[in-house]
Formats: sequence, structure tokens, C-alpha cells
Amino acid sequence: MTLQQGLAFGLMGVTIIGFIWGRWRYDVIAVLALLVGVTLNIVPAKEAFDGFKNDITVIIACALIVSAAFAKSGVVEMVLRPLLPHLKSQASQVMLFAGAVTVLSMVTKNVGALAIMMPIALTVAKRTGTPPSRLLMPMSFGALLGGTVTMVGTSPNIIVSQVRQDILGKPFEMYDYAPVGLGVTAVGLVFLALAFRLLPAHRPTPQAMDAALSANPYVTEVEVPGSWEPGRTTVGKLGRLANGEVTVMALLRDGRRVAAPHANTQVRPGDVLLLEGEHQALDDVIARLKLRLTRADRPIAMEEPTEEVRIIEAIVGADSILVGRSARQEDLHTTHGVNLLAVSRSGYRISSALRTLKLRAGDVVVLQGAERGLPGVLKTLGLLPLAERELRLGGIRHAVAPTVILGVAMVLVALKIAPVAIAFFGAAALMVVVGAIRMREAYAALDGPLLVLIACLIPVSDAIRATGGADLIAQTLADVFQGQAPILALGAVMAVAMAATPFLNNAATVLIVAPIGASLAKLLGLQPDPFLMAVALGAACDFLTPIGHQCNTLVMAPGGYRFIDYPRLGAPLTLIVLVVGTGLIAMVWPLTA
Repeated sequence: MTLQQGLAFGLMGVTIIGFIWGRWRYDVIAVLALLVGVTLNIVPAKEAFDGFKNDITVIIACALIVSAAFAKSGVVEMVLRPLLPHLKSQASQVMLFAGAVTVLSMVTKNVGALAIMMPIALTVAKRTGTPPSRLLMPMSFGALLGGTVTMVGTSPNIIVSQVRQDILGKPFEMYDYAPVGLGVTAVGLVFLALAFRLLPAHRPTPQAMDAALSANPYVTEVEVPGSWEPGRTTVGKLGRLANGEVTVMALLRDGRRVAAPHANTQVRPGDVLLLEGEHQALDDVIARLKLRLTRADRPIAMEEPTEEVRIIEAIVGADSILVGRSARQEDLHTTHGVNLLAVSRSGYRISSALRTLKLRAGDVVVLQGAERGLPGVLKTLGLLPLAERELRLGGIRHAVAPTVILGVAMVLVALKIAPVAIAFFGAAALMVVVGAIRMREAYAALDGPLLVLIACLIPVSDAIRATGGADLIAQTLADVFQGQAPILALGAVMAVAMAATPFLNNAATVLIVAPIGASLAKLLGLQPDPFLMAVALGAACDFLTPIGHQCNTLVMAPGGYRFIDYPRLGAPLTLIVLVVGTGLIAMVWPLTA
């Protein structure tokens, strides 16, 4: 072992210990590892920042933006809506939601697909009495499985493609992962549909911040468009469309107000409805029926053309100038440049028009205004901003454009007209241009810690290969597997990737294990492609812990899971993937030339 190899191994060993210890953030450890690598001259200074311009980083960043824009479109909810009333049993809910998130993970980033489906699943679970613990983990595991089918579904596939480029001069293509991924996914879904009962049925779930903020419903005013056909719907039908989550508190027609209108009352063009409900339910009804918030179209004065209109929640303070006054009396739009969209009042059902409602201390208001001007307006009015959360209320949903853009990007990659990085970079840019996602939301969609982790570890892990360290480890493993069946070495590589992922993060696992797997294949006289595929599949399938992948972390609190719950369902699924995946890889990607 040379000095450079020893230093490279030592740096990587300390980095791995730091990941396992968990005392510091992953991205901080990766930054320090890169800094030490440059200092020790293991990583050449001119190559230190190659990771930030690497296609891996670009593809992951763009895939996150595209996924966020697609999530905002509401297309998935629209497609699944006819099926939701028929989901009575736990088994049917698991099959639909795990299957839907799996399919969605094949075309968007898996964690984005899960984020799209979770609110829908939780709503159905609440309505039918299904424990969230029975739904969310199968959905998370389905997202991990679905992500193995295409390059953009999961980070390990993106990274291992670049590793192949570095080693063999040509990357994996977008759909090279599909034959193995589809087979493993199909078997995994069958298992999840049958084995979800291994999960705890009654587990209390801690209330999330968003749920706490939604404890009291909002009241908002909407106008029925003039293009509506008379007799299209009634008050009762409108409530049923929202599954009882939205109530018509009052109807304003021809200057007259009807409080608590009868369910058979026809809703006519030009009517103004006072709706009460949780903000997501309100937004869904407004979007589906193409209703219009009565004040959302009033122009907002902007300091600069590049400003964005924002919607924010705030609580009326005890010393606020709004206490005892209405929006009309204070003239919020003319004087302060904001629109009052909704009001929530604890313990009191609002039935009067928003413009005449006298506000009280403790009321929660939803305001629309210019991004830069809102902080000053809140201070002037004596309003306290609530916790930051995504709030959609009557905004325009771009359903067609995001779907078309994503579909075109996938086709361009499939036909090899454009590389994955260029296709998804173009898709992300177009999502912003057409208004499917705002720049502020696009920046928020980027997973900064993950991108920094990958960008810093690319040159650090490459040092293992450049110094010959990967070949050294591979030679040791080759001595163990020499004379054994090649499929045993293939399975061992996948098992190592599976075992390392919970501690190293799946991206770091691929960057470290993939070069070793390729070198091992070379020393055994085998093809490197099966071993690279084994690393990608193993690193993508962490079913044993809540910390190895963001999907598992995302469902932990809403599902009320404990650490020990993951192996209940994950251990047998891990064994299935290891056995089935190894066999499929050997069939699809021949081990020998």
C-alpha cells in the first residue's frame, strides 16, 4: 500500500465514521472531507469542485424541480379522484397508493412522488379509519422500488451511470435499469400487498405542524363564474364533492345573504359563496369547480417587475390596528396593498361576508401581497406571521403543461435525442417559464444538503480509484471469491451496498462501492456492468432503517413508526430483492463476455 492509498483510505474511513456517528450533518462532513483531501493532495486542487459541475449534481437538482412542479399540477389527484370513494378496505388502499407512488417514482424523483401521494393517502385514511401506519411504509418502500426502474427515479442510478462513464467511457442509458427494476418492483409490490399486516395497526401519530395549523377551518369567499350553466350543482352536491370537508356557510345573491342555505339550493352564476374548510380542501374545490376568490384578482402593487405575489398566514395580535375593524373599514387593498383571502376563528363559525367581518385578536388571516412588501405590512398591521408552510388557495393550477413537459423530456431521453442532464435541465427551465412553479419554489425544492454531499464526495471517492485503492480492495475480495460461482460475488456486492446505505447515505454508498465492484469484476474476469447494477439496486433499496433514505424518514412521524418497525416489513423485502435482483441482473446483464 502506497502513502497516497493509505491517506485516501484513512480519509474515507474517518468520513464513514463521521456518517455513522451522526454527530454532524452529512453535508458538513462531506465538505470537511473535501477540504482535507485537497490539503493532503489526495484530491488535486484543480479537480476539487468538479462535483458541482458534474452531470450527477445537475440531473438530481433538475429532477427535484421537475418533481415539485408536477406535484403542484394536481394531475395525480385528478386521475385518482374517481377511485378514492371505492377504497373501503386497507388492502385496496395499500394496493392503490403503493402502486401509484411506485409508478410515479418511475418518471419523477421517488421522494417527490411520495410527497405527492402522502396527503391524498392520509385524507383517505382519516375518512375510512385506516391507521396511517398500515399505508405509509408500503408507500415509501414502493417509491424506493419504483425509483430503480429509470435513471431519474433515484440518486444511485444517476450516480452509477456516471461511474460507468468514468470507468468504461459510456454511461448507462435512461432505461437500461428497467428490465431488472420492473421485475424486482413487481415482486416487491406483491409482497407489500400481502405483508402490510406485519405493521402495527394502532400506533399514535404525533401531530405535525401543518396539522396543528389546520385544526381550525378557514372561511373564504368565492364567486361562481358567469359561464356556469344554471342547475349545474347544488349546495349539498358541492359539499359531497369535497367529501364533507367544505361547508357552505352562506350564499350572497342579488344583495341578499342566506345563512346556512339548504342542501337543495341551486348554485347559480354570479352567486357569492362563503365556504368553510381546511385550506387544502378549499383549494381543491375551488380548482375543480373553477370558482374565483372574490379578492384574489385585485392587482397587487409591485416594487419591481421580478417580484412574486405570495400568500401568507398571520395571526391578529392583541395590539393590532385590525382588532374591532373590518377589511373594508381598514381598506386593506388601497391602503396596505394586500388582499384578505380567508379568516379562521377558533371556537366560532363565521357566516358574515369577509369584507364586513370585524376581526378579533387571535384570528388567523390569509393575506395576498407582494413578496417584498408583506413583512412591512405585517408589522404595520400588528400581525404575527405563522410557521412557514405551503399554502395554496385558489391559485392557478397548470395541469397540462407540466405533464407535457415531463413527457417530452422522457421521450427525448428515450430516443437519445438529448442527454438526461440536458433534457431535465430544459424541463426544469420550462416549468418555471410556463408558471408551473415559481423561482422561489424551485429553489425551495432543491435539496441543498444532498447536492452538497454528492458534489463534495465525488472528488473524494474518486481519490480511492485514482490512487489505486479501489483495485487494492477488489484484489482482496477477488482472492475470496476466486473459484466460486460468479453469482455469489455479484450477490455479495449487492449485499454490501444494502448494508452500507443506512449508515453512509445511498449516494455516498454508490460513490464508494461502485468503483470497488467494477474492479472486482475485472479481476475475476467478469463484466463490470452486472456489478455496477448490483451496487445501484442495493444502494437504492434501504428497507431496514428510517435514516438511509429520505422516503423512509418522510413517513416516520406521520405513520407513528419506531426504528424497530422498519425491519418488520423491510427485512423480508430486503431478502426478496437480494435474491430476485441478483438473479435478474445475471440474466439481463451476462456476467461473462
